[in-house]
Amino acid sequence: MPLLPASLIEPLWGEFAALIGSDRPEFDPTHPWGCHRRRISDRVVFDHVVAALVHGSGYERIATPGCSDRTIRRRLDDWATAGVSEELLRTALAGYDQILGLDLDDLAVDGSITKAPGGGEVAGRSPVGRGKQGTKRSVACDDQGIPLHLVAARANDHDSPLLEPTLTGIVTMIGPLPRHRDAHGGDLFPTVHLDRGYDSGKTRTLLHTLGFTGEIATTGVPAPIQAGRRWPIERTHSWMNGYGKLRRFTDRRKIIVEFYLNLAAALTVIRRLINRARSRYRWTTRPTTRRLR
Repeated sequence: MPLLPASLIEPLWGEFAALIGSDRPEFDPTHPWGCHRRRISDRVVFDHVVAALVHGSGYERIATPGCSDRTIRRRLDDWATAGVSEELLRTALAGYDQILGLDLDDLAVDGSITKAPGGGEVAGRSPVGRGKQGTKRSVACDDQGIPLHLVAARANDHDSPLLEPTLTGIVTMIGPLPRHRDAHGGDLFPTVHLDRGYDSGKTRTLLHTLGFTGEIATTGVPAPIQAGRRWPIERTHSWMNGYGKLRRFTDRRKIIVEFYLNLAAALTVIRRLINRARSRYRWTTRPTTRRLR
């Protein structure tokens, strides 16, 4: 049984292959005898990386006779260094915006803490995990829960300092945010919905400087998540926690953690694109099921 449906994995691989230039020869052409060890296909390694993302298993467990754990680690390091997953997410967002359109009038930002038992560059004492090692991802999404930008940090890092890199990174992913005119002819800035962990004068000053309007829950005052437009980010975290690697990181390097975060976000964007577009458009490979598992 495939890890992901073909309607998800094939378009993802098509863009991934274009980014990495997956046309290297099977043998090293510079070898004097022309009989160097065969190079494992990028598609084979890619399938193993997707398996690690979905199941969260160690590379030794998902390795096969045709692709060792060392090959997975080496190829993953090359792809992460080249920033392939970030470009992949940028391409997915551009496609979503072109076909359906991003809902950028209201944004939501929040962090999510998951386990990181092996420690590493983005691991710290988890305040919700009895002091065990954990990692945090700060995510910004649009009003439909589409992830726009992600930042990896330690579990004990406060959400507030992560707000600036999370918001400023949106521009690098989708370009300048649109501004609209209100009834009085003034600029209507995008609204950022935040929980009470961001309730401070520093946060409000930052939002004003970046050109956002803040909708922040007040500390000490009950604020049900359904009362505003903050709930889409919780749904986004739920979607992304469906990937085993994001629930339990065993990689110690920040660059690898961010690779998986962006890869999971790109899959989330593609999944939402197909689910929403299937009722508006028809194409030959349109999935027959209403839910892409």
